[in-house]
Amino acid sequence: MAFFPLPKFHTLTLPAIITATAFALAILPLKLAAVALAGAIGVTVVLVRPKLGLYALIFAIPFSSLFQVSFGGANVGVMEGLLALMLGVWLMQMAARREIVIPHPPLLYPLLVFLAAIAVSWLGALSFSATLSETAKWLEMLALYLFIAANFSAADAHRLVGALLLAGTAEAAVGLYQFVFKVGPEGFLLFGGRFLRAYGTFRQPNPFAGYLGLVSPLALAILLWAVDEFRRKKAESLFWLGLSGGALAILLAGLFASQSRGGMLGFAVAAAVTILLMGGRWLVAAALTFIGGALFVSMGGLALIPARILQRFADALPYIGVSDVSTIAITDANFATIERLAHWQAARGMWRDHLWFGVGFGNYAAVYGAYAVGRWTDALGHAHNYLLNVGAEAGLVGVLGYVAMWLWVIGFGLWGLRRTAGFRRAVVVGSIGIFAYLHTHNLFDNLYVQGMYLHIAVIFGLMTLVKTNSE
Repeated sequence: MAFFPLPKFHTLTLPAIITATAFALAILPLKLAAVALAGAIGVTVVLVRPKLGLYALIFAIPFSSLFQVSFGGANVGVMEGLLALMLGVWLMQMAARREIVIPHPPLLYPLLVFLAAIAVSWLGALSFSATLSETAKWLEMLALYLFIAANFSAADAHRLVGALLLAGTAEAAVGLYQFVFKVGPEGFLLFGGRFLRAYGTFRQPNPFAGYLGLVSPLALAILLWAVDEFRRKKAESLFWLGLSGGALAILLAGLFASQSRGGMLGFAVAAAVTILLMGGRWLVAAALTFIGGALFVSMGGLALIPARILQRFADALPYIGVSDVSTIAITDANFATIERLAHWQAARGMWRDHLWFGVGFGNYAAVYGAYAVGRWTDALGHAHNYLLNVGAEAGLVGVLGYVAMWLWVIGFGLWGLRRTAGFRRAVVVGSIGIFAYLHTHNLFDNLYVQGMYLHIAVIFGLMTLVKTNSE
């Protein structure tokens, strides 16, 4: 049976966009008209070249809170619009060719394992809308990962890495501006009011630090590779030496400005993993640094570190192993620590009472009132420990699915280290370093917020591209 060829879908949609834009320019105030024009240009570019949407999305992720509105209890903005547009164009392109083909990249299966594990918890959910909202994040991750696998190749890796480093640097610069010029809430003031805890566009210092930590290991891995290349007098190395070195310096400064304990600890672990995997002379340098650090501490070197920084970590030590935080007296010094412990205790209670399937994925806040500890009546959205959060919401089945997914992902990364070289190997090392950061910081928080889950999907895609395409 013969078919008449379908016209390219953008030949149908572009006239509609032009007409709607002209109408908007005629009736809207100047500022709104400018926004409408910029939006129309962006939509047109993505319609013609959907791959360009991913680069825009990489920058939209950290700045998504600046361009969103609340709709039906959910926040919708440029990031969500870009993702929907990219996926829609991709599907329409396949439909126009009459060949809808869903790729099967290696990390598809672990994502499906976790989605299947959390789906079981839906049956016991008190708030089904909260379940759908939280599940949608992982579906978006899956869809973005498939989009990258289907539309990009290893040749795109350099541009993707460059976009990730530049986006992270821009976000860190915002935080440093807040830190130096004390732009933000009075409660964030530091060091006797001389500086202010950086929070960037994330409203809080910890997720701000979390995003920077999800970029920093990649910058570190690329920097170490570029230094090796520079020693070999490779011309390409100069560009990457400057970009990754500058990015890492600004990212680490932003991380310090956040004063996030989880962020600092996470980067320390991620840096160790990254250097270990890079191997060679970097492993020797790391060993010498460790020995030097040990000597520094043994000779009283900690006294040279500002007391306020050490105190940030020392304040938490007395409460390790506490089983019931309701008995602890609250002070300004221990407030943040006890608040986290209270949420861990509530999450353990939920998991204990709903061992196998949890209270429903995304339902931690919905049932928190029945498990609140002492004065900590505000649910804050999550348990401040993602593994405990999954246990509370999806039970043992969910935890096993989550752990299996990440073992699969990290195993895939380690497998690829032997099959890549040069820049691509540095990308794989940086990706594994990012995962190390994620899981360390997630012991004290939940980084699957404000688009950072899409950032993880981009890292999944990037790691897959450099490992499944030949050098």
